[in-house]
Amino acid sequence: MRLPLANRQRRRRHISEEPRVNDRIRVPEVRLVGPNGEQVGIVRVEDALRLAAESDLDLVEVAPMAKPPVCKLMDYGKFKYETAQKAREARRNQTHTVIKEMKLRPKIDNHDYETKKGHIERFLGQGDKVKVTIMFRGREQSRPELGFRLLSRLADDVESLGFVEASPKQDGRNMIMVLAPHRKKSGAREHATEG
Repeated sequence: MRLPLANRQRRRRHISEEPRVNDRIRVPEVRLVGPNGEQVGIVRVEDALRLAAESDLDLVEVAPMAKPPVCKLMDYGKFKYETAQKAREARRNQTHTVIKEMKLRPKIDNHDYETKKGHIERFLGQGDKVKVTIMFRGREQSRPELGFRLLSRLADDVESLGFVEASPKQDGRNMIMVLAPHRKKSGAREHATEG
């Protein structure tokens, strides 16, 4: 016999990622760690809660799967704030790799080539990677050396700003090459703001 849907959903409680604090700790005894990291020992939960109240701290379960569970006396609000600050700082220090794409044709005019090259130089100068795609149509597909020559010329022209991360490869009707900047993104951004 299956339970009605409402009862099944009620039974599937959301498992909280937060540690249990103070009165939510429902075990007879815990291994207690003091506020400065000193081992107090195995004590009854009531005694641990009384010690926490006397020292104006919270009793926080740090290792719930241990036998008995390990609890620590700490200021839980301050602990949560510091954890959030560390997570925010870690996110701020992450580098986000952006890949820009530039499409060319094998029979590109010189002026158009210079314009596209200028865009690629700007992207590399900003610290972004550039995926250069040469699109072949019709009979151009039988002449991949035209695309290879064009990509080699482009790599030589932007050598001061970036290097070839992925060498030219034929991919169906297209030939693809990836260029990456020489210095890190943050250094490029700082250099761009100074200039």
